[in-house]
Amino acid sequence: MAERIQKLLSQWGIASRRHAEEMILAGRVSVNGKVASLGDKADPQRDFLSVDGKQIKADNRPRDLYLLINKPRDVLSTCEDPRGRKTVLDLLPQDLQRGKGLHPVGRLDRNSTGALLLTNDGELTLRLTHPRYHLPKTYDVWLEGNPSDEDLEKWRSGMMLDGKKTLPATLEVISETKDQIHLLVTLTEGRNRQIRRLAEELGLTVLKLHRRTIGPLQLHTRGKVLGSGQFRFLSPAEIRLLKKQVNLP
Repeated sequence: MAERIQKLLSQWGIASRRHAEEMILAGRVSVNGKVASLGDKADPQRDFLSVDGKQIKADNRPRDLYLLINKPRDVLSTCEDPRGRKTVLDLLPQDLQRGKGLHPVGRLDRNSTGALLLTNDGELTLRLTHPRYHLPKTYDVWLEGNPSDEDLEKWRSGMMLDGKKTLPATLEVISETKDQIHLLVTLTEGRNRQIRRLAEELGLTVLKLHRRTIGPLQLHTRGKVLGSGQFRFLSPAEIRLLKKQVNLP
């Protein structure tokens, strides 16, 4: 049965749907020798689908891979950058950088650090980034300024952002000085630069933002801490827990 090309590439672990769309727009994907356009469909049983000149078949897709990486500052949460800046894939060994279909699930902006999931499981990526699944993520946030109790309560209960109220958040004060505060913030949604923008709304400046956890995934596990720029493969138990949270068998 014919399906949209970006969906096939996602299902086969070649790229996330968004990255697959970028590959199509860049002219890197062809069907039966013809450069594909966004919206084109293909039937994997009848059509010849190629990426960068290499034929892709459902039966030769790479095995599912699941990695947790501790993203450093000044590294982009993307697969490639036209300006040649360092991406999270550059932190991996050569054998994982190309041909495995690994891509980041969601993003951390360039100046933020911490937990980032990489996988080539297209269906899991789709569900983890879908608004209906509220996977909690926890962040250490260092702010310049001193928010009032009223400001913190406003943040907890939800604030207007792009014309829509944010979901309730959990905020815990870790430490505080006369001009700085360290918060532990847990969100169940992931709007673009959400923490930084909400802080700005309250007249505060984010000095440092670090993601500790993504659902059941932690940088600190079994007595070891994943260092900046390091990665590890998820355990079978972690993969099961992650899939369970988004109702994926």
